[in-house]
Amino acid sequence: MADRVALVIGPTGATGAPIAAALARRTGWRVYGLSRTAPSRCASFTHIAADLTDPESCRRAVTSIEPVTHAFFAARAPFREGGVEDVEGNVAMLAATLDALSARSDRLEHIHLLEGTKWYGMHLGPYPTPSREDDPRHSSPNFYYDQQDLLSARAADARWSWSASRPSYICDFAPERSRNLVPVLGAYAAICRELNMRLDFPGTAAGYSVLSELSDAAYLAEAIIFISTHSTAKNAAFNVTNGDSFRWSRVWPLLAQWFEMPCGVPRPMKLAKWMEDKGPVWDRVVARHGLERRPLETVASWEFADFVFEKEWDLLADVGRLRRAGFNACVDSIAMLHNQLEKYRDAGLLPR
Repeated sequence: MADRVALVIGPTGATGAPIAAALARRTGWRVYGLSRTAPSRCASFTHIAADLTDPESCRRAVTSIEPVTHAFFAARAPFREGGVEDVEGNVAMLAATLDALSARSDRLEHIHLLEGTKWYGMHLGPYPTPSREDDPRHSSPNFYYDQQDLLSARAADARWSWSASRPSYICDFAPERSRNLVPVLGAYAAICRELNMRLDFPGTAAGYSVLSELSDAAYLAEAIIFISTHSTAKNAAFNVTNGDSFRWSRVWPLLAQWFEMPCGVPRPMKLAKWMEDKGPVWDRVVARHGLERRPLETVASWEFADFVFEKEWDLLADVGRLRRAGFNACVDSIAMLHNQLEKYRDAGLLPR
């Protein structure tokens, strides 16, 4: 029997997949991933099938494996970009998971919940920054609040502890995920270059100058595992960002340089609309550079791009609590963007 048995709920998502991969690289861990459908390619975990909207399905799946010691809840109900997310559905999925785990709780030590900086209302408008984990909750419905309240209440009557992480925009080399800033930036730049355009920033002058931050997926996974296995991080939530900040006005000229094209100026526009007829342009880019043939909408999510670039307020979280707990790693966000862009280029998914 492995020293520790991990169950990653949502193991193919933006956070679940890096967590499962990071756990699989460690000795003494057996890693399971729970989701409705099996991964489409070789995975770093043993898949068990369950429908999170069906409590009995969850119970059967969890009782089919050895007792779990650490659970990582990274699942999320379907949502519309920028809209109010499904509170009832997200809470029900977590409740079904907790009920299933309670049937095999003799070895359970810790449950980690993935949240995000929407906890602070970053999607609604200006909010106090740098945001701290104990800042007052905003008044709008937010499923993170209901999930954390449920998790902490269950832990109060159990032998296991809980924690939560709040990353910013998660960046990764993840070709299967279009809701990802790196291919958004790369595909937008490539299309502008193909059209002999300068690289304009698709937002306002205010949005060009505010502070922003990112969360590297691999770094986030390491932080989550640290939080979930150290007593200094029990029963608390943690901001988990790269630890630095930037302004698009500093990054945009570098992006233009990486694509060897002139840098433009802020020009507010909705990329979801602008990209509606750019499929043939992308096809020309693919043919010119010998890229893997994929429809443009599977490469980059332009609704997500609009969500990112419409912000005219600072996005900045205080990571002091994470540092005081003992996790002191950090990531250079600009270097991360460039390195991940190069991975997409090496894989033949974005042009040089």
